[in-house]
Amino acid sequence: MRRAVEFLFTRLLRSRLGIAVVIAVVVLGIVGAARLVAGPGDDRPGLIGGTPGPISVTDPEAGDDGLTVTTEPSPRTSPGAPEPAQVARSFTTAWLDHRDVTADEWHEGLRPLVTENLAEQLTGVDPATVPADRITGELLVVPQNDSLVEAVVPVDSGELRLGLVALEGRWRVDTVDWQRR
Repeated sequence: MRRAVEFLFTRLLRSRLGIAVVIAVVVLGIVGAARLVAGPGDDRPGLIGGTPGPISVTDPEAGDDGLTVTTEPSPRTSPGAPEPAQVARSFTTAWLDHRDVTADEWHEGLRPLVTENLAEQLTGVDPATVPADRITGELLVVPQNDSLVEAVVPVDSGELRLGLVALEGRWRVDTVDWQRR
């Protein structure tokens, strides 16, 4: 009989139900021990021993006390270097100059205006695949921080979106995206 009880007990401990029962007993033991240590006192959750410590409460009428940045980021440019808008316009003009030029001439026109990473990505691109021919509106520059801006250039077939980064105070196009209207 004893052997049967031991077998049943070990089998129960190895099952999922047995493991769940053991975990429940452990949790109840921890909660019970904490209540014994806490003793009588305040029954509010989070208080042990019934003595409240300092509680920080925000006045709902006081408004948001978080950090608010009210100034727009201002792109930084080295003295004498072109501003991001000038670089974006020069790149767009060179990018749109895809007719009657060889691929090498087109790439060389873009090279001084782009990062090394973008220059590598443009290697092998056929200028005949450029989906636009002319700028149709005002260029918009949106600063993200002091060394990253996005330029949006309306062209005859959509929008050219350029990501410009400042490398040692000199702006270069790092990403090119075109969106059809």
